[in-house]
Amino acid sequence: MHIADLAGKDPFSRRYFMEMTAKLSFGLSVGVPFLPRNFRAQDGAKAKNLIYIYLAGGMTHLDTFDPKKNSGVMGKTEVLDTMVDNMKFGMHLKELAKQADKLAVINSMTSTNGAHEQGEYIMRTGYEKRATIVHPTIGPWAETLLGKRGEILPDSVLIGQSTSNAGFMDPSLSPLPIADPSGGVPNTQLIVEGERFERRMQMAQKLGQQFTEKFKYTAPKSYVEYYNQANRLLKSDALKAFDISAETNRAEYGENRLGQGCLLARKLVESGVRVVEVVSGGWDMHTNVAEGTADRLPELDVAVATLLKDLQERGLLESTLVAIGTEFGRTPDINMNAGRDHYPAAYSCVLAGGGIKGGTVYGETDGSGKKVKANPVKPGDFLATIGHGLGLNQEETVYSPTQRPFTFADKGVPVTAIYG
Repeated sequence: MHIADLAGKDPFSRRYFMEMTAKLSFGLSVGVPFLPRNFRAQDGAKAKNLIYIYLAGGMTHLDTFDPKKNSGVMGKTEVLDTMVDNMKFGMHLKELAKQADKLAVINSMTSTNGAHEQGEYIMRTGYEKRATIVHPTIGPWAETLLGKRGEILPDSVLIGQSTSNAGFMDPSLSPLPIADPSGGVPNTQLIVEGERFERRMQMAQKLGQQFTEKFKYTAPKSYVEYYNQANRLLKSDALKAFDISAETNRAEYGENRLGQGCLLARKLVESGVRVVEVVSGGWDMHTNVAEGTADRLPELDVAVATLLKDLQERGLLESTLVAIGTEFGRTPDINMNAGRDHYPAAYSCVLAGGGIKGGTVYGETDGSGKKVKANPVKPGDFLATIGHGLGLNQEETVYSPTQRPFTFADKGVPVTAIYG
């Protein structure tokens, strides 16, 4: 069960919030045997934060960051010039075209995963999906390899989904899920008066302490601490980091979930959260791709362009790595339903900020966007490139509870050429 699932289910949801928020979000020490000894970022890393915008469904590369001159391939999408000579976009990315000097576009992504679940899994974990184990996403890895950053706020947050997990790592490393970026953290209003609430807390702590002393088991001790962590959050001003209602530039990001998710991500990294994932659906365009891109791409364009501008104006762009990823591209051939189907052989991803060398196009596909011609980049390589920017030690071995060894991004090779 996860925090967003608890909202409004019963009058005791306040208590459940405290249990699950603490368990899922606040980096409690529960005697995890596999934490590495090295908690120092690798030398030369410029990125202290990550905002990973994940476009679920499979963003079309041809209509976005890898357009072609071939009108038979492009359909109704026209090629747009950017402020960088060798960087061309699809016609709906007008605002990002003005900031092309901040972007590194990887047009040689390639994968063998043509199904959504498997494709998303490897693009967010760096590992092939297995039935026997669940792998952590970037947030839990970063907290494990770099150490917990703050006392109150979680190290990682997942925007756009109602559940999260830490894979084989301890559940306390799970990103805090925020399904609705405009809704803040659910179940944070007191349903009883303050003194009564404190008495309940003291009673729960006393019972938990008695259980711990009797059975000498670590889990009950951690359970008691979950309450303490959540209680500190509720008494602090940290919850304000999740409230975007008073942000004066809300409209600039776009009044949609992707835009508001990017705004919340900016506010969270500014408040001290290390890793924020923003998941946006609606990119699986099997029918009428022209209508789909005309609807979704302007939202992406405005949201990301505003995010980059906002981060720069606040002095955060150089220390914040912004990534745009997706599970695969779309077919060069437009199908009988005027759409594009799944196409993992070639697709595009984007990076900006955090030490990235802007105005860079890395890799190349052929004239129809069908085959990678130069510098192929696999999903594990893309995650490794992000890890390189964050200064993660990608040779550090982390062991699962069953003592299986793992490294970040499954030995992916970072694309260091796109860093300045």
